[in-house]
Amino acid sequence: MKGNGTMGTTEAELNARIEANLQLVKHVVFQVAVHFPRHVDREELVRAGALGLVEAARRYDESRGVPFERFAAQRIRGAILDSVRAADWAPRSVRLLARRLEATEQQLATQLGRVPNNEEMAASLGITRQELNKLQDRLFRSVVLALDHETSDDTDEDLTLVDILQDRSAVEPSDELELRELHAYLRDAVGLLPERQRFVIVGYFLEGKTSQELARFLGVTESRISQLRSEALRNLKLGIEAQFEDRAAEDHPAAGRVARRQAAYAASVGDASNWKNRLSRWDTDYDVPEEPLLPLAGRH
Repeated sequence: MKGNGTMGTTEAELNARIEANLQLVKHVVFQVAVHFPRHVDREELVRAGALGLVEAARRYDESRGVPFERFAAQRIRGAILDSVRAADWAPRSVRLLARRLEATEQQLATQLGRVPNNEEMAASLGITRQELNKLQDRLFRSVVLALDHETSDDTDEDLTLVDILQDRSAVEPSDELELRELHAYLRDAVGLLPERQRFVIVGYFLEGKTSQELARFLGVTESRISQLRSEALRNLKLGIEAQFEDRAAEDHPAAGRVARRQAAYAASVGDASNWKNRLSRWDTDYDVPEEPLLPLAGRH
């Protein structure tokens, strides 16, 4: 059976020629890849080069007296360059501009023994400083860097673009939703506390009242305020933790009265609002009437 390429070459011979020169593809890729930026995928270059090798094997004409390796290397290189050009979103004029600026900079660096400044570059190119800035700005916009591109800072740390571009003040969507849910549970948990505990928590943490002021409003001692605050915080902790833990409620008849009351409180926190409302509520305002402690003054 004859192949699709050179007359007299069988399909088996064609495949053998391709397999025997696969290393040539890697060799050519190694040669040309040094001229490309790091974001160009080397594996893509290898795939393009392999297609060039197949095309070379099919088009090779032994009668011309050119060794196959030399013919194939040119085809492989051409296929790789065509692949890179096809993937390059910048116009050819920008690439020509880049080579022109690079050649000028190298020439001046050789003459001056140092990196030339913009004034020297502009004078050598016969343009103004402003025109050079526009050319450089156009060139910089054509540069594409991968997010894992390594860079450095004044601390000599090994950083990537992700480390530099990351907005550390931004909250991940999953973290924000979790925080919204937590705030909603806290809001419901405070609202479901026993009356005196709720007013102590609201007065102390949200209204900034002192223990002495709370004690005077409620007509109790400061030590009692401290006790109420501790009890409230313990209830809040248990009520909120119960929403994130998979454990059976301690409402079994054999459980103690306090345990059953805590389980009932935790269950009421979970039932106070549905998950949609919890995730959509972001504010931390509590429905507390003005001067909420005054109606309790004098109570024991």
